[in-house]
Amino acid sequence: MTDTAIAFDNSYARLPAPFFTRVDPTAVEAPVLIAFNRPLAEALGLDAASLERDGAEVFSGNRLLPGAEPLAMAYAGHQFGQFVPLLGDGRAILLGEVIDRAGQRRDIQLKGGGPTPYSRRGDGRAALGPVMREYLVSEAMHALGLPTTRALAAVVTGEPVYREQVLPGAVLTRVAASHLRVGTFQHFAARGDEEALRQLTDYAIARHDPALAGTPDRALGLLKAVAERQAALIARWLSIGFIHGVMNTDNFSISGETIDFGPCAFLDAYDPEKVFSSIDRGGRYAYQNQPAIGQWNLARLAEALLPLLNADESVAVDAANAVIADYGHRFQHHWSAAMRAKIGLTGPDDADDLTLVRDLLSLMQAQAADFTLSFRSLASAIEPGGESDMLTLFKDHEPVLAWLQRWRARLTRDGVPEAERARAMRAVNPAFIPRNHRIEQAIAAAQTEADFSLFEALQAVLSHPYDDQPQLARFAEPPGAGEEVPKTFCGT
Repeated sequence: MTDTAIAFDNSYARLPAPFFTRVDPTAVEAPVLIAFNRPLAEALGLDAASLERDGAEVFSGNRLLPGAEPLAMAYAGHQFGQFVPLLGDGRAILLGEVIDRAGQRRDIQLKGGGPTPYSRRGDGRAALGPVMREYLVSEAMHALGLPTTRALAAVVTGEPVYREQVLPGAVLTRVAASHLRVGTFQHFAARGDEEALRQLTDYAIARHDPALAGTPDRALGLLKAVAERQAALIARWLSIGFIHGVMNTDNFSISGETIDFGPCAFLDAYDPEKVFSSIDRGGRYAYQNQPAIGQWNLARLAEALLPLLNADESVAVDAANAVIADYGHRFQHHWSAAMRAKIGLTGPDDADDLTLVRDLLSLMQAQAADFTLSFRSLASAIEPGGESDMLTLFKDHEPVLAWLQRWRARLTRDGVPEAERARAMRAVNPAFIPRNHRIEQAIAAAQTEADFSLFEALQAVLSHPYDDQPQLARFAEPPGAGEEVPKTFCGT
């Protein structure tokens, strides 16, 4: 039997001390591995068999593998609009980095690994429910085709954590292109440490945008690249009905990945003002506000980078403002493309295409129709007479039938065969999303009865969200009476 090993190559740990604090995970009492993502482990080039065998010890933090250099990253952040100059990893510990089979550098991080110097009197631990939620939703996001952090493993610790109630403790192991955030840049800008800011910028470019390395305007190039990635990501969030819930600048990754799945959730009935997060009392991060918050966060990154954009502050501000303004155009481009694809439109834009999209969304909102199933059912409604599934989602059929007539008339102008169009629509309109009520049911079963069968079933069905999976159709259904989840909660 060979020893477990990971070929670490820890570039962030080679940066100077102000970037992080070295800290070991805190051992837990009785770890048990409840989930291991073998395909991801293999894609990372890891020894999946030995990790599965020793996973409880490794992924709880009880056993540090050779080459690991555990650390907590330093960063700042705007939390619900209020700036906090030092946040940092309060319950996350970066074990190290690996180069995956595709040649890409990936972080491996424990979430819930124990207290760090940034814990701010917190326990540094994670509860089982948030770990299960992040595991399910992050892996579902990957299967849906969106950039995201990934879940490599989940462990129950055998120890309680204390929140509003006593809960089982757990640790999530997650994988990311990096854990660099807007808040990382804000941390050094707030300290007035221009040298560290320059080091961070060059590090970020080497990791995410190597074509910019050594160029005179590389800081501006990085800002543009981050803007493009976030515009594309948030447009995709809206296209699948996702609400992040806590888009603080410390949860805003410069890699363009979805990160920090705290009180996140997916829409059931379409409501652009929908908020799930229990801590978002003012609706700052409501579904429809996410594009504007993306722009706001980008402006905070631009502020942090100003000293590197140009020695003349007025020139730097003008350059930054141009990128921030262009973000709106880039978001609209990506959102329009995603929504046109969802209703099966191809070819050049038609002036009325987005009117069709917005009119359908208005119908869905007025009649509280399910977001996911409304779009999924459209592929069957291409031909007159195929709209029965769609009509079951609406109370008043007359305006829906009128919309379908306009939509079918528009489809004829593309000249795409109906079967081909239907296939394309089903490839972008999922049948399955991480339904909030199903996640809560899985968490309840695990917490009260140590029953992980629903958690495992959800992992399986959500790994193929665009397939019909008729034997698992119940997982596609919206919540029934008494099943709706009105609020989701942050795990801290």
